[in-house]
Formats: sequence, structure tokens, C-alpha cells
Amino acid sequence: MNWDMASESNKVVIRRFIQLLNGANGIRAAEIISQSALFRIPGEPEPRLGPNGCLEIIELLRSGFPDIQWTLHDMIGEDDKVAVRLSMRGTHRASFLHVPATGKTVVVESIGFYRLTGGKLLEEYVQPDLRALLQRITPTRRYGRSSAPTRLGLAALKEFAVLS
Repeated sequence: MNWDMASESNKVVIRRFIQLLNGANGIRAAEIISQSALFRIPGEPEPRLGPNGCLEIIELLRSGFPDIQWTLHDMIGEDDKVAVRLSMRGTHRASFLHVPATGKTVVVESIGFYRLTGGKLLEEYVQPDLRALLQRITPTRRYGRSSAPTRLGLAALKEFAVLS
């Protein structure tokens, strides 16, 4: 298989992965995610592993945003890698990062890089805009024209790394 065909096949897998994110389907996870896949969470020292690690991350997010959905905006593939720009939209209905539910709907943009082989995901590096998320769900104080998160939101951002 040449690299052009491989990168197109990898894009199909990523589209299926976005469907997985939106449905948290364990069977689909096993079909498209390698058992040794690494899922890195910003701030966490160790990655989550395999299909179960991916499902744990989805559950963590759904615990605070039960109606969470991801939308794929852009995707570029080359060789064994795929880069995406996507957004997450959900309603903050339960505590998340130690911030009590606000009922606010949030949209968070993310950039992700994936490495695949043999039709399965091997690595995920995603960088969501956590600052925008926390600014939306935490109370703010006004400083001139801008606002800044309160200590609760800043502490939650620092503690993001210790959640499991």
C-alpha cells in the first residue's frame, strides 16, 4: 500500500474515532484502537493505555458534560499521521475539575495529532483549550475589559493533572 492510500485509510479511521467519541462504543474502540495505544492528557505524567484508556477519558469528560459531542472541522493526513482541528460542545451539568455544575453550554476547540498503523490508532496527542473551558465554567472577576478566572478555576486547571 502506498502512503497516499495509507493516509486516506487513516483518515477513515479518525472519522470512525470521532464517531466513537460521540457514542463511547466499547466494541468500536476495540476495532480501531490498538491495545498498546497511548492517549495523553495534558498535565498527566502517564498516558492512558489502549481502548479502555480512551473510554476512561471519554467517561471523565461525560461525567461533567453528559451531552458532550465532538465536531471535526479540519483533517490532514500524511504517511502514518493525521492532524485534526475539532471542537467539543457540551453542557456543564455536573462537577468537572472540581468546578460545580453551572448549566452553561461550552464549546472548546482542540488540535490533535494521531499516529496509526494497520488501521488502528497507536498514539494520540490532543491539546484542548482548557483555559477557555475554565473561563466559561468558573465565576469571573472583572478587570477592566477582560475577565480572569477565580482561584477555584485556576486551582482546577492545576489539578487537572491529578484526576484519574
